[in-house]
Amino acid sequence: MNEMAMTGEDEVRADDDALLRALVEEVPFDGWTRTALRRALARLGRDPDEAELLFEGGAPAMIEAWTALVDRDMEDAAGTIAETRLAARVRALILLRLDRVAPHREAIRRALAILALPRNAALAARITGRTVDAIWHAAGDRSADFSWYTKRAILAAVYSTTLLYWLRDASENGEDTRAFLDRRLAGVALITRTRKRIESRLAGLRRGPMRAGPSPSA
Repeated sequence: MNEMAMTGEDEVRADDDALLRALVEEVPFDGWTRTALRRALARLGRDPDEAELLFEGGAPAMIEAWTALVDRDMEDAAGTIAETRLAARVRALILLRLDRVAPHREAIRRALAILALPRNAALAARITGRTVDAIWHAAGDRSADFSWYTKRAILAAVYSTTLLYWLRDASENGEDTRAFLDRRLAGVALITRTRKRIESRLAGLRRGPMRAGPSPSA
């Protein structure tokens, strides 16, 4: 964005984003804590005492803000994906997202440990839901019917399990994660095709056999 054209709101967002990017660099050393936040502020040349005024919700609030930033970064980068088929774009976006956050594996591990606490269950669901929505939106899906819910529930399961697998993946260039994701997506495609065939057959049974009617008179 041209700096001369930035509004005050844009500048606040840019400052917030810069702080979140600095914060995630400190998390492997100090966790999602005020200490990490103070160090991030100092890194940016800001008063570390500002940490007491930011993220009133503590670690969960920091995590939610950072994951929202990652969602926006992913959507901004979606234009670099050449795939045109929806399923292929979804796959590419998941891999793009994981590639972008690869330097922050330890911060993500610590975040997931916090989100796994029972008191943070609603927050964890909200964060996952927002990420899944961002993936579908960036992929070009604009559906608003009942399938909106089912597709997002399925993708939430695929993304969550792939993320956990990726955190343990030590293969070169994440090849094992790519293979795992492909297996998951193939399984979803098979289940979807099977469900459609069953629904089609059940619909045929409900209609019953076609009866031959009288021939129309001349």
